[in-house]
Amino acid sequence: MSTVASLPAAFVPASYQASLFGIDDPWVDTSFTGVERTQLDADSWVDLMPRWMQGSDLLFGELVARLRWAQREVVMFDQLMLEPRLTAWWSIGSKSDEPVPVLGVARRALSERYHRPFDAIGFNLYRDGRDSVAWHADRERYEHEDPTVVIVSLGAPRPFQIRRKTGGPSQSWLLGHGDMLVMGGACQHDWEHCVPKVAHAHGPRLSIMFRHHLAE
Repeated sequence: MSTVASLPAAFVPASYQASLFGIDDPWVDTSFTGVERTQLDADSWVDLMPRWMQGSDLLFGELVARLRWAQREVVMFDQLMLEPRLTAWWSIGSKSDEPVPVLGVARRALSERYHRPFDAIGFNLYRDGRDSVAWHADRERYEHEDPTVVIVSLGAPRPFQIRRKTGGPSQSWLLGHGDMLVMGGACQHDWEHCVPKVAHAHGPRLSIMFRHHLAE
């Protein structure tokens, strides 16, 4: 179950300072020049490309204004509670194109590069440092041997952490302002990820997740 969340069109707190890299019209680097791969183990990897989405601040504002945000109810600590973030969803089964054209360009470029039919886009809005998502792996793991999940982070940077499901230290990346992170290989089977709460966030963060075989 979820509740519809109403947000002002200009949801940018005064404390949020726009990135100097994010004021142009949105576009993505379809050549993927500069992507760096981190091999987590023999079967799992992460790709990182800083500032892949240019014009990210403009895109942030457009998506916050256009999307129909909802706050889902989830079970936490054996209680039904409102999830501490807002979400929205688009898929090729929708009656309209992607919310903004650059997301269509990005989706097709990612499909070509990673050989996955990215057909759905999830949006997660972390309004402040209290919003978060707990350790988890994405549901594609139930259907696919090696699902690939792409995350593009807009807005103020927040830590994104990955650790083995069996335990041990985590690895962390500070993502925002158009950075792209891709989880591939056996990531969703053997690893889990989270966006933890922080004491001080410099503004909201919007996570755009490109996913495949989830259009239904």
